[in-house]
Amino acid sequence: MNLKYSIWICFSILVLLSVCCVVAGLMPTAVLVCLGVVGGAAAGGLGSLFWRIQKELQSITRTLSAETPFIASSSVLLKPLTNGLISALRKIYESRQEIRLENQELNLQFQLLRRRKSGVEAILNSIQDAVLVCDSQDRLILANPSAERLFDFKFDSSQPPSVRNVLKQSSLLEMILKTLGSRVRHVRHELTVARDDGNICFDCVLSCVVDDAGQTACVVAVLHDITREKEISRAKNDFVSHVSHELKTPLASINAYAEMLVDGEAQDAATVRQFCEIIQGQANRLNRLIEDVLNISRIESGLVKVNRQPHSLVMILRDALEMMQSYAKEKDITVQAPLPILYDRVCVDKDMMTQVVVNLLSNAVKYTPVGGSITVQSEVNDVEGTITVSITDTGIGIPQQDLDKLFGKFYRVEANENFAKGTGLGLNLVKQIVETVHGGRVFVRSQQGKGSTFGFVLPLAAAGQAVVNPH
Repeated sequence: MNLKYSIWICFSILVLLSVCCVVAGLMPTAVLVCLGVVGGAAAGGLGSLFWRIQKELQSITRTLSAETPFIASSSVLLKPLTNGLISALRKIYESRQEIRLENQELNLQFQLLRRRKSGVEAILNSIQDAVLVCDSQDRLILANPSAERLFDFKFDSSQPPSVRNVLKQSSLLEMILKTLGSRVRHVRHELTVARDDGNICFDCVLSCVVDDAGQTACVVAVLHDITREKEISRAKNDFVSHVSHELKTPLASINAYAEMLVDGEAQDAATVRQFCEIIQGQANRLNRLIEDVLNISRIESGLVKVNRQPHSLVMILRDALEMMQSYAKEKDITVQAPLPILYDRVCVDKDMMTQVVVNLLSNAVKYTPVGGSITVQSEVNDVEGTITVSITDTGIGIPQQDLDKLFGKFYRVEANENFAKGTGLGLNLVKQIVETVHGGRVFVRSQQGKGSTFGFVLPLAAAGQAVVNPH
């Protein structure tokens, strides 16, 4: 029940009691009237006071419950208390708003940092180079999958392993520890890592990261695989060495015989002719070497001009055989030509394929003793749509350990070097023309002392096939 109504009820009861006392003659009427008036006034005042206090307390409660307690209360009796509470609440609200804004900013920064971390991890995981990060306490705090595969371990960022346990007693560990101690910003080393499938050569870059206090925070190691580059560099050096050697021999012969001619050592016309023929032969050898080197270089670089047209492969074989007949007759070597084939058309560059066949026939005649034989065969595979050409001789043969290396640049079989001379580029040129230019395949079979079979496989030209120039 409302407090105001309770006070008035009490007042009414007091008045009623007073009246009852008067009627009963218990006290004088004037005294009772005075008591009634005083009691009524007191009761009314107290009721009004309590009612106002209750209203102001309700107003304060509503103010405290508001979302933004910034509106001053209209209370009079409790105004100092109300204004103090409102001032305190205003400060608390402002502090709460500042904290909320700071939390929002921190959450935004946290989201940005998490995205940056995810981006950095994605980049590191996609890098083929091995990346390792070691802190000042020799702990491995970061490693990408390439590093895990290289050093055969699993990285767990929640439990950073010791770099000593991961790298063990390796030269990379020594480099990292040395860099941590020296504080050198960037160091470059060449590193070789032994694996079961062979050694891998790396270009290792070590970077020392320094914090704001000038102390070493961590060392970043990036290992770039340069094994392929090393092999290419070695191959280039070998190529230059072989070319220099092959050029030196004919040039020395030409220079020697030219000096003899200048010095007048050739006393008659026959000797002069002999010297000139030797010089011419060495010059031709030099020209063939240069042409082979240039042709191989053009094919490998894709700069060679190819004129592919449908041709009969048997006709190309017969034209090449005609060019080699005189060379074979000099050694009394019998050459058997291939039989005609119903359909043997291939889409090739005729000049290049003629060079392939001439090179193979020339080698067969060169390494076949006097009185031997050479057989040229061609066979069509209708199922696979290919034609196979094989040139078999009864020559000195090739050791089994040399067969896989025959088509390499400047490779010559050591056991056969005294039997015939050559540049070691002919078979490599054959391989480049057949496989790189025409999409075919070369092969060799041999048995030392009994002869060899060299050949190639080409795709047949489809009916109505368009001319294609891959280069």
